[in-house]
Amino acid sequence: MTRHRFYSIHSHGLVRVGACTPRATVGDIAANTESHIALAKQGDEAGADLLVFTELGITGYALDDLHLQDAVLRATRAGLTKLIAASAKLKPVLVVGAALERNGRLYNCALVIARGRVLGVVPKTFLPNYREYYEKRWFASGLGLSGEIELAGQTVPFGPDLIFAADDLPDFVFHAEICEDFWAPIPPSTYGALAGAAILCNLSASNVTIGKARQRAMLCAAQSERAIAAYVFSASGPGESTTDLAWDGQSLIHELGELLAASGRFDVEEEMILADIDVARIRQERMRVGTFNDSAAATGHPESEFRRVGFAHKGGLDDIGLHRKLRRYPFVPNTPEKLDEDCYEAFNIQVEGLRKRIESTGSQRLVIGISGGLDSTHALIVAAKAMDRIGLPRANILGFTMPGFATGDGTKANAWALMKALGITGEEIDIRPAANQLLTDMGHPYADGEPVYDITFENVQAGLRTDYLFRLANQRGAFVVGTGDLSELALGWCTYGVGDHMSHYAVNAGVPKTLIQFLIRWCVATDQFDPATDKVLEAILAQEISPELVPAGADGALQSTEEKIGPYALNDFFLHYTIRQGARPSKIAFLAWHAWKDAAAGEWPAGIPAGARAAYDLATIRSWLEKFLFRFFVTSQFKRSAIPNGPKVSPGGALSPRGDWRAPSDGSAKPWLDELDANVPK
Repeated sequence: MTRHRFYSIHSHGLVRVGACTPRATVGDIAANTESHIALAKQGDEAGADLLVFTELGITGYALDDLHLQDAVLRATRAGLTKLIAASAKLKPVLVVGAALERNGRLYNCALVIARGRVLGVVPKTFLPNYREYYEKRWFASGLGLSGEIELAGQTVPFGPDLIFAADDLPDFVFHAEICEDFWAPIPPSTYGALAGAAILCNLSASNVTIGKARQRAMLCAAQSERAIAAYVFSASGPGESTTDLAWDGQSLIHELGELLAASGRFDVEEEMILADIDVARIRQERMRVGTFNDSAAATGHPESEFRRVGFAHKGGLDDIGLHRKLRRYPFVPNTPEKLDEDCYEAFNIQVEGLRKRIESTGSQRLVIGISGGLDSTHALIVAAKAMDRIGLPRANILGFTMPGFATGDGTKANAWALMKALGITGEEIDIRPAANQLLTDMGHPYADGEPVYDITFENVQAGLRTDYLFRLANQRGAFVVGTGDLSELALGWCTYGVGDHMSHYAVNAGVPKTLIQFLIRWCVATDQFDPATDKVLEAILAQEISPELVPAGADGALQSTEEKIGPYALNDFFLHYTIRQGARPSKIAFLAWHAWKDAAAGEWPAGIPAGARAAYDLATIRSWLEKFLFRFFVTSQFKRSAIPNGPKVSPGGALSPRGDWRAPSDGSAKPWLDELDANVPK
C-alpha cells in the first residue's frame, strides 16, 4: 500500500543518485555490459533515480590503440543495444561511458539512457594528451558540435550542449562531462549549471597516483560549491589494465561543497554509492546568490545555447527511507576535527567583534549581568578574552548578579564562582525590593500576597535588571554587553527592550543555543582559561535551562524554558532550515523526523552524553514545529527589527535586519502553517 506522500523523498525535492564502479574486463565488452546491467538493477532496487558509471566503462579505458579496432566498435554498439533494452523496465536514468564513431571520427562519450530510450550522447570536450595520456591519438573532441547520432535504431541528440530534465520531477536536471573536462580552467559543467542543471555528472577513468584522490575530492567539492550544484564523480577501478597505470575506483558525491558519500578505494569488487541530493535546496540557493545569475549573463546565458532533453521519470511515492546524513545539530559539526575548527572560529569572531567595539568606543569598562546561566556565562568568557587581547585588566569587567524572586542558590553560586575565577569585579544587587515596589505601584496581586506569576511578574524582574545595567554603565563609564542568543531571537524568547534583547553590543546574537554549549565545552577542552574557571563552566553546563523568574513548584521543579518553547535542539534544527534554506515546513518536518526518530542511529557531536541523546516522533516534531512557526513569523520579528549590533557567526544565518534577515514586523505565518497542515500527517 502506498503511504502518505510525506514519506517520499521526491515530495521534498530530493533525488537519489548513485555513482557506480563496475568491474572492468579489458576488451570483454559482453562481460562489462553485464556488470553495468547488474549494477543498474541493484540501483533500481535501491530506489535510485540516476546512476553514473565510469568513463569508457563498456570497453574499459586502457585499451590504447584497440579503441580503433572495428571489432571493438561493433561489439560496443551491440553491448549498448543490450544495455538499452535492459533499461526499459528500470527506474534509474543511466549515464554510461562508451566510444562511438560518427562521421569518420571516434568520440569518447557519455550516453544518457532512460527506460529503453537514449536521451542523448555527450562527447568529451577536453582530451588529455600529456604525461601518461594519449587520447588525441584515438578520439576527437566534441567541442562546438551540436547534432545527432544513430544508435540502437534511434536518432538521438549529440553534443556537449545537452542537459537532461525530468518532466515529472521538479529540479531533477542534470549535465554530464567526462574526466579531464573538470580539470579544465572552465569545465563544461560550469556552463551546464548556468544553463539550469542542478546535478553535474562526471564519468571518469582517472588512474591513481600518490595524492590524486585528494585532488579529485578537492575538485569535486570546489565545483559543487562554485557552481551551486551537486557533483557526482565515478572513476575506473577493479579490472582495468595495469600495464602502465593503476586504478583505485574512487567515487564521490558532493552537494554545495559538502561530501555526502564516498566509495572505498582499491576494492576488488564492483561498487555503488548512493546519496539523496537536495535539488530543491540547490534551486533555492541559486535564487539567493545573485552572482549565479550574473555569471550566466556574463557568459551569454548558456540556457539559450543548450538543448534541454526532457524525459518522463515516473518516480514512485513509496517510503524509500533516506540516503543522506543529517546533522541533528545543523549549527554544530559531528566530527571532532571540524567541531574544533568551528568553535575556534566562532569564539574568535565574537572576541574580535567585541574587541573592536571596545576600541572604537574608547571604553575602558564593560558591564554584564551574570545569572549563572549559559548565555551570560558565554558572554562573560568572550569579554574576558577580549580584554586580554586588548591588554586591559579583567577587573574592568563589571559583573552584576541580581537575584530575583526565583533565583536558585545553585545558579547564584555559579555566577559568583565564575566571576571570582575569571578575576572580574563582581557585585550583587537584590532586585526584589524594587520589584515589590513596582508591583505595588501597579496594583499587581502578587504585592498583596497572591501567587500570581504572570508575564508582568516575570518582566518586572527582567526589566529592572536591564534598568540597573544601563544606569550602572552610565555611572561607571562602561557599556553593556548583551547576553541573548540567536535561538532566543528566533523564538522571541526575550523581553523587548531588556537584557537578553537590548544592550550596547550583542556578542551572542549570532550564536544559537546549541552551539553555545559546545563553545563553552571547547573553551574547557582547549584550556582557554584556568582549571578553577573550567570547573565552574562544567557545573553551569550541567544545569537545567531556566529563566528562574517564577518560583519552583511544590515538587521543587524549576521553571523550564524547554517545556514552554520546546527543545532547543529541535528549535535550532527548525531555525537552520527556515533561515538558511527557506525550506517548506513539511520538508523541515521530514528531515527532522529522519534526524531525530532514532537516538541510537547516526552520529552525534562529541560531548553529547548518552543519557542526553533524545529521540522525537513525528507527532512531537510536528507540534513543536507548529509552535516555532507561529513564534518565528508572528510574534518575534518586531523584536529582531530593533536589535543592537553584533557579529554574524554561523553561515547558517543571522537575524539582524542589517546583516542577514529582513522581514516585516507585522507579517503572517499563514502560508507556513497552512503548508504544514496540508502536507504533514497528524
